[in-house]
Amino acid sequence: MTETSQAIAIYVDADACPVKSEVYKVAERHRVKVFVVANAFLNVPQSPLIERVVVSSGFDAADDWIAERARRGAIVITADIPLAHRCVTAGADVIGPTGKPFTEASIGMALATRNLMEDLRAMGDVTGGPKPFSQKDRSAFLSALDVAINRLKRAGFGAVSP
Repeated sequence: MTETSQAIAIYVDADACPVKSEVYKVAERHRVKVFVVANAFLNVPQSPLIERVVVSSGFDAADDWIAERARRGAIVITADIPLAHRCVTAGADVIGPTGKPFTEASIGMALATRNLMEDLRAMGDVTGGPKPFSQKDRSAFLSALDVAINRLKRAGFGAVSP
């Protein structure tokens, strides 16, 4: 099987992911396999296209499982910037829950910003977290996921056979 005859797979970093139900809907429409990865049991819809993966509770176990499978033709859904970096480097399409794609061009700046914010929080200079997840974010995510799947289909990657 050549690279471009492989099926598209979506890997969801499921802990605290606010767009799991959107992923399921888009995956069903496009007939794309979804792996929902977490270190605790999560309910997922009964579907041959959706697979729950429960990893050990070790540090970064879910991230490691996803990163080991990241490749061209895979789509990774995560807000975790170090995981996004690993997956982009492996050739996967990576989308944040707000619809922001992580690319080779943007991942360096995202890592630098994350590290700066982590340092500022450690010094007590920054309090609070990200802005609340909005309907606009949800809509942007749906659009970005649809674009990524269609781009991979045009590149020769396929859906799951019926």
